[in-house]
Amino acid sequence: MKDENKKISGNFTFSQTSISGVLLVESRSYPDERGWFMETYKRSDFEVGGIGCTFVQDNHSRSSKGVLRGLHYQKKHPQAKLVRVIYGEIFDVCVDLREDSPTFGKWVSAVLTADNHRQMFIPRGFAHGFLTLSDFAEIIYKCDDEYHPGDEAGIMWNDCAIGIKWPPVDGCTSHDPSAIILSSKDRNNPPLNSLFISF
Repeated sequence: MKDENKKISGNFTFSQTSISGVLLVESRSYPDERGWFMETYKRSDFEVGGIGCTFVQDNHSRSSKGVLRGLHYQKKHPQAKLVRVIYGEIFDVCVDLREDSPTFGKWVSAVLTADNHRQMFIPRGFAHGFLTLSDFAEIIYKCDDEYHPGDEAGIMWNDCAIGIKWPPVDGCTSHDPSAIILSSKDRNNPPLNSLFISF
């Protein structure tokens, strides 16, 4: 039976999540006694899978356990992102900020690890964040617009109106601010209902 929520092209499987446009991408790997080989991006296959944007910037970050980065977006220069983990494990989240969307304010998540080879594609019009679950994690992500320092914005990570179910860190609920590590900027992000967003 054909799964209407999945597309396969080349070495990639593209799975639609509960929010339209947000995709989980799985890559086939080729292991042998030396290690393994894997394609992580191929424009022609990604276009078949529903990802047709042109990526113009790659970012690489490293975070310790309990670090929560987010929820971030750019106001006038929204970015689509393709996120993957090359070391460790994260809980990756995006929130729909498209005002005309039937899922405005809703969120979707995925656990991305260096071993499961999953990537999350986040279209323009979303806020993005992640929580580091392993001792540390390294994340790389492609963006289809450049970073504009004066255009960045954020939403409160624990906004009750959004209701993200962040997983526990070392047995402590991550809804307890003492259980996670935030930048001063992310600690002061406003709630969703205080924003006027137009993508």
